[in-house]
Amino acid sequence: MNTLFFKSVTRNCKVLGKTNSLLSARFARSFTATTKSQSVDFTLSEDQESVRNLARKFSREVILPAASHHDKTGEYPVEIIKQAWELGLVNTHIPQAYGGLGLGVFDASLVSEELAYGCTGIQTAIEANGLAEAPVILAGNEEQKKKYLGRMTEEPLMAGYCVTEPGAGSDVANAKTTAVKHGDKWVVNGQKMWITNGGKANWYFLLAKTDPKANAGNAFTGFIVDADSPGIIVGRKEWNMGQRASDTRGITFENVEIPHENVLGAVGKGFKVAMGAFDTTRPLVASAAVGLAQRALDEATNYALERKTMGVPIIQHQAIAFMLADMAIGIESSRMMVWLAGQMRDSGKRNTYHASIAKALASETANKCAADAVQIFGGNGYNSEYPVEKLMRDAKIFMIYEGTSQIQRLIISRAIADAAMSKS
Repeated sequence: MNTLFFKSVTRNCKVLGKTNSLLSARFARSFTATTKSQSVDFTLSEDQESVRNLARKFSREVILPAASHHDKTGEYPVEIIKQAWELGLVNTHIPQAYGGLGLGVFDASLVSEELAYGCTGIQTAIEANGLAEAPVILAGNEEQKKKYLGRMTEEPLMAGYCVTEPGAGSDVANAKTTAVKHGDKWVVNGQKMWITNGGKANWYFLLAKTDPKANAGNAFTGFIVDADSPGIIVGRKEWNMGQRASDTRGITFENVEIPHENVLGAVGKGFKVAMGAFDTTRPLVASAAVGLAQRALDEATNYALERKTMGVPIIQHQAIAFMLADMAIGIESSRMMVWLAGQMRDSGKRNTYHASIAKALASETANKCAADAVQIFGGNGYNSEYPVEKLMRDAKIFMIYEGTSQIQRLIISRAIADAAMSKS
C-alpha cells in the first residue's frame, strides 16, 4: 500500500522531492506569497490545489481505511504518521531555514481539513506537533530553533504542548507547576494533564510558574524540555470518548532539571508565548472540525441517496433535505472563517478575534453535523458498524480542547467591548 501510494502521488501530484518535506522550496515560497497577497480572494492557486489534493489522496487512501481499527484499539498510528511525514504533511509550519516548508496558516488549514476528513484522532496526533512547535517558532532563539525544529524535519519525531493541568484547563493562570532557578538550571515540579502525544513526544513545550507573587502576565515562563529528562513520569494512555488514535496522557515532573538555555523567550513572559501560539493553531483546530463536518455531510448524503422510505430515497423528503442543507451552510461558513483567520495571521494582522470565531463556529458545526448524520442514518447511525457514530464521538472534543467554546465567547465578547469602548 505504501509503495503504491507513493508512486501514485509522485505521478499525479508532481510535488514530491528528495527530502522528507517532499514539497520543494519553490512550492513553499509560492504558498507564502500567494497567501499573503490574497486579501479577500480565496481562490486557491495551482500549488495550493496540489497540496490539498496530496493531503486528500493520502487521507482517503491511507487514513480513512485504517481509522476504525485505531478507534477500536487505541493503537497509535506510527506508520501512518511516518508516511505523512515522508510526504511533507507533518510539521508544515517549520520555516525553510530549519528544513521545513514554512507554510502559512491558510495553506496548513488545507492540509489539516483533509487529514481530519479521514480521522480526526490521527489528524490531532499530527497537528499536536504544530501546537508544540508554535511557541518555539514564535519566541525561540536561533539555537533553539535549529536544535528542536531542525530535528523534527530530520526524522519523524513527535512533540507535546504541556500547559493544561488537572485543576487548570481554561483557567491557565491557575496552573501550579513551578520552576525554581538553581545556578544555571531550573528545577521543575508539578503535573500536567490531557497532553496530546504525551507518551510519544521527543520534547515538550512546558509552561511553569517562576514567580508565584506576580500576575499571570509575568508569573510564567516557557521552557523546552527533552522528554527523556530524568524525573519525567509519563502517565497511562487515557481512554477517551473519541479521537482514540491520539495519545493523551498526564505528565508528572519531579525535580526535573532544565538548562537555562532552554528558557523560551524572556523569563516571566511565558504566558504570552503560550497564548500567542493559539492565533496560529486555533484556525487549524477549526479546519479539522470542518473536515469532520464535511465527512459527516458526505456520509449522510450518500446514505440518503440509497436509503428508501415511502418508496423514494429519503433525500427526497424535505425533512432530510433541509438537514443536509443546514449542514452545508455551517460547513461553508466555518471554512470561510478558517480561511479568513488564516489569511490574517499570514498577513501579519492580529487574528485573535477571528480565530476564536472560527474555532467556536467550526467546532459547534462539527458537532451538529455529526449528530444530524447519526439522525439521518437512524438506527444504523447508532451502531458502530456504520461510520457516523465515530464522527459524533470524535466531534465533541473540538468544543473543549485549545479553548472551550465558552472561552472563545469570552475572547470574542471582550473584543467587542474593547472596540465599543475605544469608539466612545
